[in-house]
Amino acid sequence: MVQDNKKRHVVSYENMSPELAAAFNEKYPGGFSDYLQDLEKYPKPDGTSFYAVTVEIPDAIYLVKIKVKVDDLEDIEKWLEGEEEAGAEEITGASGAADAGDGTLPDDNIAQYGGDDDPSDA
Repeated sequence: MVQDNKKRHVVSYENMSPELAAAFNEKYPGGFSDYLQDLEKYPKPDGTSFYAVTVEIPDAIYLVKIKVKVDDLEDIEKWLEGEEEAGAEEITGASGAADAGDGTLPDDNIAQYGGDDDPSDA
């Protein structure tokens, strides 16, 4: 087994040096679709984990951390039951005072927009 004396570092994708970014782009020219198969999960001492790919430059080997949103079972169940949309409406106020009382937003009723040939404008 050959001894490798290269330094090893962990860096986030957003904080890569220009040299590392060039090596990353050379290894993964297609972006996400190229590095998806190389993405690995690494555990942290606090019990959480992160996802990273390995990129090597002449004097070091880097684990480049990639932000990955992983769906959990609770999120999927909420989405399937429609609770996620209800929560989003409460946050954005989509079902608030702008409601016309019939459960639709004004933009959903195309009849409210007149055209040049609309007899009600005459």
